[in-house]
Amino acid sequence: MFISQRFRLGRSKMLGFLDELALTGGKAISLYFPQGMPPARVKNLLGRAFAETAMPVGITEVIAGSGTGAALFSSLQRAYLVLPPFPIAEEYITDGYDVELLRALLSHDFLIALVLVRLGAYSIGICRGTELIGSKTGTGLVHARHKKGGSSQARFARHREKQIESFLDRVCSHVREHVEPHARSVDFLVYGGARTTILSLRKRCLFLSQFEDRILRMLLDIPEPRKAVLEKAIGTLWSSDIIEWCEEDL
Repeated sequence: MFISQRFRLGRSKMLGFLDELALTGGKAISLYFPQGMPPARVKNLLGRAFAETAMPVGITEVIAGSGTGAALFSSLQRAYLVLPPFPIAEEYITDGYDVELLRALLSHDFLIALVLVRLGAYSIGICRGTELIGSKTGTGLVHARHKKGGSSQARFARHREKQIESFLDRVCSHVREHVEPHARSVDFLVYGGARTTILSLRKRCLFLSQFEDRILRMLLDIPEPRKAVLEKAIGTLWSSDIIEWCEEDL
């Protein structure tokens, strides 16, 4: 019977984990699942690592639902499923603990644009690898919602809408100022903050439309954007999630 645990490792610790895994002896198999692989194909490949009765519950759905694909390193006693921060490009199967494709992915210094925004606050960054090479953080006046009724509420709502539009236009201007010099080289764009505000910004800021096919993900648990929050977000987006299964008596 397999038992499982889930944990997350940042870039440097993940590379160290892969180094240790590569030195592990014994019979094993490595499977790489590219993003977007159909569940039927995922299940078929998993049959190379697990007997059908021993396949961990839910593993097919986790892999098929991953926006970046997955890598599985499995032996008879233990298995590690890695959900990387960046997309795995192609299917690959080999014997042993072959971590090189994943190591190469995590060692590459991708150029990433980050746009963190909540009503009244924003933080924009450009990072190469985990190094922040440019940023802009600021605030803007957006009043809280008016709770009273009547004509005053309607006037306040119109005034607040103008404040939101002005704020989003200013954020768009700063995004363009800091991201446009790198636009052709940006590998991925990451949004963070409040979903509704992000969607409003994407709709209003036409400059961002050129990155639609390079959006990596949204970090919706971001608090009010500040420089420290931006720096922490870089560490988060470079982190890998790992699910470990092992025999219950190990």
